Amino acid sequence: MKRIKLFLTLVITALLIAGPLRAESLESPVDMLKRTSDQMIAVLKEKRTLIEKEPDMVYELVDQYILPHLDDVTMAKLALGKNWRKASNAEKIQFVDAFRTLLVRTYSKSLQEFRDQQINFFPAEAKNGKAVVKSEVIQPGGPKIPVSYRMRVKDNEWKVYDISIDGVSLVTSYRGTFTQEFRKGGMKGLLKLLNEKNGGAIEKAQAEKQQAKG
Repeated sequence: MKRIKLFLTLVITALLIAGPLRAESLESPVDMLKRTSDQMIAVLKEKRTLIEKEPDMVYELVDQYILPHLDDVTMAKLALGKNWRKASNAEKIQFVDAFRTLLVRTYSKSLQEFRDQQINFFPAEAKNGKAVVKSEVIQPGGPKIPVSYRMRVKDNEWKVYDISIDGVSLVTSYRGTFTQEFRKGGMKGLLKLLNEKNGGAIEKAQAEKQQAKG
């Protein structure tokens, strides 16, 4: 779990810098990640004092700048696995929303814990709009950690739809927990668990939507 938090910190910071890329100026996935990671330390240093004073601002940053570069729908489907087919359309929508909120909360916490790690990227070949970018995380006084990004082009942008640390997939790790909860209480039980993890954020958002409609 510590390694997952470390990697999320690094990938989030990289994605924070990246702007939308269109087909006519689409970078390779390696170039995009490498370019943005080179700016990572400077950005965090610039925002560190402000984040320490106003931690909640990280949620807004992740929601505004990070989520657009993640294929969160595909991540949600992979995390739910075969149980995705068993859910109703309404439940799928609720699950994607809940999973997205979970990602925001997890990423925000990881971003706050960033220190002076660095990333080395290795050459990768993009084929049919997909790529696996391998890298290693170098942490001061610690071992190198192999990390890979599964990416694909969606809406003319490279988006991350899974990450692996030491060969362990993030969505696969989530899938194990979600499968257990699905067996216990079905989709309703899983959504309840996610809402509890999200601190009631889903119910709050739904209440705000209803209030806005009223």
